Amino acid sequence: MIDIKLIRENKELVKENIKKKFQDKKLVLVDEVESLDIENRKVKQEADELRKNRNTISSEIGTLMRDKKQDEANKKKEEVVEINKRLEELEKEEERLQSEIKERMMLIPNIIDASVPIGEDDSKNVEIEKFGEPVVPEYEIPYHADIIDKFNGLDKESAGRTSGNGFYYLIGDIARLHSAMLSYARDFMIDKGFTYCVPPFMIRSDVVSGVMSFEEMDAMMYKIENEDLFLIGTSEHSMIGKFKDQIVKETELPITMTSYSPCFRKEVGAHGIEERGLYRVHQFEKQEMVVLCKEEDAFDWYNKMWSYTVDFFRSLDVPVRTLECCSGDLADLKVKSCDVEAWSPRQKKYFEVGSCSTLGDAQARRLGIRTKGENGTYYVSTLNNTVLATPRGLIAVLENNYQSDGSIKIPKALQPYMGGKDKIEVK
Repeated sequence: MIDIKLIRENKELVKENIKKKFQDKKLVLVDEVESLDIENRKVKQEADELRKNRNTISSEIGTLMRDKKQDEANKKKEEVVEINKRLEELEKEEERLQSEIKERMMLIPNIIDASVPIGEDDSKNVEIEKFGEPVVPEYEIPYHADIIDKFNGLDKESAGRTSGNGFYYLIGDIARLHSAMLSYARDFMIDKGFTYCVPPFMIRSDVVSGVMSFEEMDAMMYKIENEDLFLIGTSEHSMIGKFKDQIVKETELPITMTSYSPCFRKEVGAHGIEERGLYRVHQFEKQEMVVLCKEEDAFDWYNKMWSYTVDFFRSLDVPVRTLECCSGDLADLKVKSCDVEAWSPRQKKYFEVGSCSTLGDAQARRLGIRTKGENGTYYVSTLNNTVLATPRGLIAVLENNYQSDGSIKIPKALQPYMGGKDKIEVK
């Protein structure tokens, strides 16, 4: 949510930003907010003047009562009664106007950074840099579900009976490799100085609306029936929510955390759920990084954070690239975002394994997360980034470490988490 001062002082900037995100249907919201805000400030001004007047009259009543001027005091009391009636009307009107303003402000997208490329959808995202040499071996790389099947490591049929399409059982060495990657991702981020955290896996609706747009919420979140609770789609949700309505000491910034969680997503949309494989599923596990910092430090952290994900996958012998997300591909709260994509030697192309975003003070403004320093109280900036989301990350490791004999070479970084094994062999 942007600062309403932007609409008061430069509404054309806000409108231009909406156009850059190809959301012209939202342009009317800016004018509506402007009109409602003018009306709200008039109501507030009248209410403030009445309160001031009431205080003056109350003092006069006290003086008249001391001087035993009962009749004059009673007339003044009648004035106070009338003021209170009008104040009650104004306060209800102010509450209505503020609610309508907030409802519209929640739909207006955040101001994107000037460096963001303009484009309607992810087809206009721009490659930034490649890390590692993408290799296509002379032997064939099977589809990842077929690789896993060779090790009896995947059972989607049983998961279909217990849970439905989009769920899975991982078994044996494949399940162990999956867990090894998560444990390594945890330790990798702890070594970077991040504080490890396991958050709640369900959050209330006021936290959900604080961390994401309504469109995202409808497409992603599972609602718990008869409860004001949602299953998290990423631990960022509950990690940012941890600071809801708090004033963080400026001396404690930056706050750097890395969190583990299972994640649950509807995956509603054109992509759908993958029938055989594990690329797009309803349930996965994730190691996330979250930062709260001063506004002036946000872009330094943004660049550090995506580079950590690059370093993580390179340590697993996976070539990656970074991709700048264009304006139309940015979620409404984001200022700037980039994806980290892993090389698929089977498909001979890259696929997304992580996403890094800086959101300015949008989440903090929605959730009331502030800090207090020498120059007063202000909203913090928030950032999030994927260290590892798996089984998608598992697919990248399997494909890039698949050997001609059908075995899987275990990257050195993962071997301590696999009991010292250096490969997984077909039995």
